[in-house]
Amino acid sequence: MNTVSATEQQQDSTRARMQAMGRAARAAARLMARADTGTKNAALNAIANELDRQRPQLAAANAKDMQHGRDSGLDAALLDRLELTDARIDGMIEGLNQVADLPDPVGEISDLKYRPSGIQLGKMRVPLGVIGIIYESRPNVTIDAASLCLKSGNATILRGGKEALHSNGAIAACITAGLKQAGLPEAAVQVVETTDRAAVGAMITMSEYVDVIVPRGGKGLIERISNDARVPVIKHLDGICHVYIDDRADREKAFNIALNAKTHRYGVCNAMETLLVAEGIANEVLPRLAAAYSEKGVELRGCEKTRAIVPDAQPASDEDWVTEYLAPVLSIRIVADMDAAMDHIAQYSSGHTESIVTEDYTRARRFLAEVDSSSVMVNASTRFADGFEYGLGAEIGISTDKLHARGPVGLEGLTSQKWIVFGDGQIRE
Repeated sequence: MNTVSATEQQQDSTRARMQAMGRAARAAARLMARADTGTKNAALNAIANELDRQRPQLAAANAKDMQHGRDSGLDAALLDRLELTDARIDGMIEGLNQVADLPDPVGEISDLKYRPSGIQLGKMRVPLGVIGIIYESRPNVTIDAASLCLKSGNATILRGGKEALHSNGAIAACITAGLKQAGLPEAAVQVVETTDRAAVGAMITMSEYVDVIVPRGGKGLIERISNDARVPVIKHLDGICHVYIDDRADREKAFNIALNAKTHRYGVCNAMETLLVAEGIANEVLPRLAAAYSEKGVELRGCEKTRAIVPDAQPASDEDWVTEYLAPVLSIRIVADMDAAMDHIAQYSSGHTESIVTEDYTRARRFLAEVDSSSVMVNASTRFADGFEYGLGAEIGISTDKLHARGPVGLEGLTSQKWIVFGDGQIRE
């Protein structure tokens, strides 16, 4: 009984802290909505300078998380996401600078037109308000999310994974210092410091304070949030991405794209998980690709036709076609033609990213039109499905939803539009 009572007290304390953060965020959101572009950019630049200045502190904090992760048995993919190398700090700084250079969407007026009554009608782009972001492992997400929310005039509450607790704390200190230097409310970006799961439960039900939730993490986390949230959610469950090599593909392009899409990085949502190959070209491209994958330690799982060409491949099960490996494992299927490839994608894709390799313009256009994913590519690696690569500076996540935002969510995805009317004394008759 005492244990239950102590647990309940802790949960009540966590909920109270989250409510306080929510109130502070709502107050900060009103100030952020009216902040001018220069002030927001000054904050971004100040945060970038703080990250550069605090490199030793960031490295020390991340070392604690990495050691704890190894001691806890985190797998290689999660450790890779967690690690905060000097190059990744450089990337965070570059992302901040890119976001500062991007046009500010807030206040943009579009579609102005006169109505017969004489009023002038248009739309104005405005912040969403308070954005709650729940994510796992990657500490660089803290900067990506903070920078985009800040530039788009929103306040944000960030709840990172327990694996990156020390790293996120060190990054949060840099963000707070940058906001303070620019004269913006420190509550505009708040990082939840507790690992108590009750914090997530409180955050996704505080509809009076939080306007939208963006979860970034494993399928289990996102399913839980989607099921339990009382706040709108922008999400994707997993990244089962496909590359289809058409029988009219350039062989060299096909080799380079299929190799890069799988092996550039394994633990990311835009890595290829299934390779589809047209029957007419399989004997030409698969042996060379299989040898290259073998050199990089990628385990291959193939259909019967694939295993006839690549005997070392393991048999692929039905489960393989719906698995996001996030690891050096690849499923391969030989299909009759592009229609069969699109049928496979329609059945098994998570709606994240698909790519066709072909020199046939008509087929490329059909693939673009008929494949229903948030990013569809021709002759390019799925690894380009990324806010940084799309010129968004950074991304708050990749949405496979179809409403409000789809694909990499950048500044515009963190705003909405309201109707505005200019009149000169008109009244409705």
